[in-house]
Amino acid sequence: MKKTLIIGLLLISFTWVFSQDITGEWNGALHVQGMQLRLVFHISKTDTAFNATMDSPDQGAKDIPMSKVTFENQLLTIEMSAAGIKYTGKPDSNGIVVGTFQQGGQSFPLNLSRKSIEKVELKRPQDPQKPYPYYSEEVTFKNLKDNITLAGTLTLPSKDGKFPVVVLITGSGPQNRDEELMGHKPFLILSDYLTRNGIGVLRYDDRGTNASTGNFGIATTFDFATDVESAVSFLKTRKEIDQKNIGLIGHSEGGIIAPIVAVQDKDIRFIVLMAGTGISGDKLLLLQQKSIGGASNLKEDVLTESAEINRGLYDIVLQSTNNDTLKKQVSDYLKIAVANSKNKEIPKGMTIDDIVKQQVAVITSPWMINFIKYDPSIILEKVKCPVLALNGDKDLQVSSKVNLPAIEKALKKGGDKNISIVELPGLNHLFQECTTGLPKEYSEIAQTISPVALKTISDWIKQQLK
Repeated sequence: MKKTLIIGLLLISFTWVFSQDITGEWNGALHVQGMQLRLVFHISKTDTAFNATMDSPDQGAKDIPMSKVTFENQLLTIEMSAAGIKYTGKPDSNGIVVGTFQQGGQSFPLNLSRKSIEKVELKRPQDPQKPYPYYSEEVTFKNLKDNITLAGTLTLPSKDGKFPVVVLITGSGPQNRDEELMGHKPFLILSDYLTRNGIGVLRYDDRGTNASTGNFGIATTFDFATDVESAVSFLKTRKEIDQKNIGLIGHSEGGIIAPIVAVQDKDIRFIVLMAGTGISGDKLLLLQQKSIGGASNLKEDVLTESAEINRGLYDIVLQSTNNDTLKKQVSDYLKIAVANSKNKEIPKGMTIDDIVKQQVAVITSPWMINFIKYDPSIILEKVKCPVLALNGDKDLQVSSKVNLPAIEKALKKGGDKNISIVELPGLNHLFQECTTGLPKEYSEIAQTISPVALKTISDWIKQQLK
């Protein structure tokens, strides 16, 4: 009896000490689809509240502000409402916070400790090895409009000379200059290939990511377009750059951004759209959900119900003019939709209110509102420079069968005479040779970009430069 009491007192004493020291750096790693994704929380305390930022080293994201942090009754809660992220955990007797990371209705175990976690290097045979046979320089440039500094890498075939150059534009989500995701570095591979073939490349960290300043979370596609414009302005100050041959290559959302910049800046020589979109955001999301759900063998009634709920949700956004009113409308709609759903699955530890709160934050974020409402065909009709639009026929995120014809139609309607539309067989959204095209395959495939895609892009650019 006394022994039990002593142990109990020791545990109470330890917990009391721990509760005074929740601040500082906490490290953990998510294990999703066969890959490791490290997360680091930095917790601080003022007189009245806790604050936190989050790093995602494997995605090149740093100092992402969290919207809410509490530590009550030994329960740590960290939230980022804009991204629908919530972490909850409790400290154990070993000083480990044992908890769960939730996002978008999915839950993953995530334990946090004071000890830093080493990166697990995945086998990526295409990653180039230093020393590179070309000139590489770390650079920074300003976006004067938004008062931020963007950091990147400029690679040139040689230190001396004057060269054509392309700016690489990443897809959606905070990404570093290599567009690093799931252990792959697509833009490092693309940059290396082009530079070895005589074409200079500027790639940079997204705003608020890695070494670039700014707030990624409040930015829209049009804000990211001003970052690209700033990159082009920077290139025009460099004596090594052939001012008449500056092009843009955009992947996914980058394929939406490139035409916006090309319309604004008539000096853009050409653009390459890698899995770019030609239909409005609401239609793209519905098609994406149907394609991925179907390939994942979801039941037809689940797909139908999901499409009906999302269609109603996007219609609310399309008709909205006031963001404050929109949040209430979306919340009211989702509460009814989720409660009445015949196929709802409530993740462990969550309530319907939790799910609704997460979804409201995602749907009403500045980026998502703009994306749902934006129709890229309107800008594509104004593009006059040469365009290469290419896509894999197994892309489930941006369907080649729908988007390539839509891009071609819009460009031709605007009178663009130099258009190349290429569908590459057997490739997914990342332009990997794949089996199903499902996103869960991305990390499992050793290849980062198909050599066919690399050659297609390089050969087309060289043709434009003749």
